[in-house]
Amino acid sequence: VQLQASGGGLVQAGGSLRLSCAASGRTSSSYVMGWFRQAPGKEREFVAAIGRSGGSTYYNDSVKGRFTISRDNAKNTVYLQMNSLKPEDTAVYYCAADRGIIQSAIRNLGEYDYWGKGTLVTVSS
Repeated sequence: VQLQASGGGLVQAGGSLRLSCAASGRTSSSYVMGWFRQAPGKEREFVAAIGRSGGSTYYNDSVKGRFTISRDNAKNTVYLQMNSLKPEDTAVYYCAADRGIIQSAIRNLGEYDYWGKGTLVTVSS
């Protein structure tokens, strides 16, 4: 599966952005999908993930209540709605996919086999 993330940009603190991740090559409904981010000088970290049907979602505590992950399997697309953005949310955001990941490992970036190129989100103070 090939992944293409989009929707990044420059936004003021308190603003919103919606990221999209379009999957091609195979039906995305077979994959658990995740969003990760990497800020300058920091390691890549888990942001959110969603199960194959969209019924289960998982979040990093730092974004819980502000970010919402969703998916539209008919469009092979996963979304990350980001509200109340903070300067510390500034990072390159990556989407990832895996078919065989188990729930206990869903936050581990090493468990994901497929990655898209990132999209930059910059939040100004």
